Amino acid sequence: MTEDALQIIARGPRAVAESAAEAIDADPMLEGVTYSILEEDEDHDVWRIDAFPTSTEEADGLIAALAGFSKLKTIVEKLADADWLAMALSGLPPVRAGRFFVFGAHDTGRAPVNAVNLRIEAGAAFGTGHHGTTVGCLFAYDQLIKARRFDRVLDVGAGTGVLAIAAARTGSRKAVGTDIDAPSVRISRENAKLNQADARFVHASGLGHRLVREAAPYDLVFANILAAPLVALSQDIKGALKPGGTAILSGLLRTQERRVFAAYRSRGFRLHRRIHRDAWATLVLRRA
Repeated sequence: MTEDALQIIARGPRAVAESAAEAIDADPMLEGVTYSILEEDEDHDVWRIDAFPTSTEEADGLIAALAGFSKLKTIVEKLADADWLAMALSGLPPVRAGRFFVFGAHDTGRAPVNAVNLRIEAGAAFGTGHHGTTVGCLFAYDQLIKARRFDRVLDVGAGTGVLAIAAARTGSRKAVGTDIDAPSVRISRENAKLNQADARFVHASGLGHRLVREAAPYDLVFANILAAPLVALSQDIKGALKPGGTAILSGLLRTQERRVFAAYRSRGFRLHRRIHRDAWATLVLRRA
């Protein structure tokens, strides 16, 4: 860990910021780094990258990656001691995505009666429902289940478990989630209990876990991860799906959309729908 908690901030035009984000994603030494990219000033085309390194190596790698973009203004700030996670979560408003209403404990009284209400406590896991990728997945799923239900659903990179829980709450008989992060698996299991959802979660890298294999083939696979793992898992996701099955892929920037889709098209997938939210893309694909 770094001696002091740091935040690295880079500002610049959208095209440059998105290229810098791609460079971060492509660096294997920065595979686990936490960062966000957002529009700060629409009128002046100012986009902002906020990165939070957890080690000296990550900090040095981020600074080096961002230094390659001369039009970015990069600063490094020390974060004061505080429970940043608790502060951030307490200020998050509930999110409506189609029929789904995602909320935390602080908004329990605001859950509407005409929605599928999902109480999601994030802890240290990704996936409160606020991020553009999670919202995109929920919107895509909401549109799909207007026409049919998906009996068996797999959620790769489940985070808080919100997507598998949404599936279990809307008629899926089998809902399985995986994550490479053990605390996320614990949190997703707790969220499943909170929501009285019959969804199971396992700590696993890839799709080789016994529980994942036993429930296959799936009607639907969610994979809300990163562009590089999405590409690497394209064959495994195809193998986990039934012929004609659906994959909802996210965790990728709009600028990464072509690369990810090309990998799946080469495996016989066809594009059913794409959703853009902020700088992020969600792809809905069908296995031939």
